[in-house]
Amino acid sequence: MNAEPLWHVARASGLVLLPLFTAVVVLGVITRGRRRPAGSPRFATLALHRSLALAALAFVAVHVGSVVADSYVDVTLVDVVVPFASGYRPFWTGLGTLALLLLAALIGTSLARVRLGQRAWRGVHALSWLFFALTLAHGLGAGSDTRTWWGPALSGACAVAVALAVVLGRSRPRWRPVDPPRRPAVLEGAHR
Repeated sequence: MNAEPLWHVARASGLVLLPLFTAVVVLGVITRGRRRPAGSPRFATLALHRSLALAALAFVAVHVGSVVADSYVDVTLVDVVVPFASGYRPFWTGLGTLALLLLAALIGTSLARVRLGQRAWRGVHALSWLFFALTLAHGLGAGSDTRTWWGPALSGACAVAVALAVVLGRSRPRWRPVDPPRRPAVLEGAHR
């Protein structure tokens, strides 16, 4: 099989992943502490956050699968789970492997959030910052588009978007905590 199409799939999926992960992190920052932008439905931002994370997961599968199947780069299934073992740009590919392992932890704890409890989930979910940094570094070091003008520009724009979300998320007074669920009036009277 001609490896060039696989290389294009690996490259394109990696390029799509960075903005997707950026959007997921930005939405996570926006909804941190049960906050939401004023005027938005309670569920909308969280649903978008989860949907984009799911889409990113699909692109991760395509990216990893095409990199392993591609004969140009020396990345095996072992390299996907053992950091810094790859023959292809071992350090930068290793950062991608670490990011993938963190992603597995983030997904696993999110799926088990109810059983883990809020405190444990938040502790693991705080690793999202490290995950994003590793992903950004992996793309800059292992990506083939870092020698173009737009490759680093895309990475820079994604980093700036996350930084702006953090700054604006902490300073915007119109963002307010989500109101706790209210009991129906029927139940209110029953407890008196």
